[in-house]
Amino acid sequence: MATTLKESLPAPIQDIAASDSGSNAGQHQTAVFAGGCFWGVQSVFQRVKGVVQTTIGYSGGAAETANYRTVCGEDTGHAEAIEILYDPAIVSYGNLLRVFFAVVHDPTQLNRQGADIGTSYRSAIFYTSEQQHQAAAAYVQQLDAAQVFAKPIVTQIVPLAAFYRGEEHHQNYAMKNPHNPYIQVCDIPKIASLGQQFPELFQEYGR
Repeated sequence: MATTLKESLPAPIQDIAASDSGSNAGQHQTAVFAGGCFWGVQSVFQRVKGVVQTTIGYSGGAAETANYRTVCGEDTGHAEAIEILYDPAIVSYGNLLRVFFAVVHDPTQLNRQGADIGTSYRSAIFYTSEQQHQAAAAYVQQLDAAQVFAKPIVTQIVPLAAFYRGEEHHQNYAMKNPHNPYIQVCDIPKIASLGQQFPELFQEYGR
């Protein structure tokens, strides 16, 4: 679950402008994040304006171990991850980072999020370009320097080797199972927090 912030999360000083993203008008970019159970990560990002598509899956390990049963063994190197297709003309990579750190999870917890424990629940940014690498590293440095969190950020920032799509029954799980007790306790509050902290970015799912 997300941490309680000491103060409002600042906007990134270093961001990637739409004109610098390598995209022409109407073209989309990809971001990959991991921050605990992928159900909750997806439920937040699919409600961010400018996000075109979100896909649940696995990153950090090999193709042959990219399945839920094996990943749950916590020895594959995979993290439960989300691939985000977004329009940089509407939402910048920096704003995605801001939502990731402020709403999605607690970036100061090592290899766990709340009661979900293991390396598959680690905090990680899998960058797809050197621009994303620099922006993510600069933002972590900025947040740590400002002591926004009570403890240092432990988020991994690593190049994306591959993203493997997860099983179909995991896709849009929170949206399809809103009354599941886990979703009620862990994920619905994150959606509410997104609307409260970032009303300018919030949209109902499906718009």
